[in-house]
Amino acid sequence: MTTQLLNETEITDALDNLPEWARAGDALTRTVEASSFPAGIDLVVRVAEAAESANHHPDIDIRWRKVTFTLSTHSAGGLTAQDVAMAQEIDRLAG
Repeated sequence: MTTQLLNETEITDALDNLPEWARAGDALTRTVEASSFPAGIDLVVRVAEAAESANHHPDIDIRWRKVTFTLSTHSAGGLTAQDVAMAQEIDRLAG
């Protein structure tokens, strides 16, 4: 079963509801600045647990207190509803 890519209108609509996220080519990206390095790592652990449950894993870059999440459905070759759902979950976890 293949996952359907979002069209441009669907991507724009999704970003309207994800104000902390930006489009970077075929991906969504967001950087969260945590209060401390351990708080950033804690966020990464919580996102990792949610990603494992959803079987949809973001790319994660940790730079001291800044954690950048990048979402793209590699198997589909771009953005899908799975990316939007995971972005919403990351927003919830980031508080």
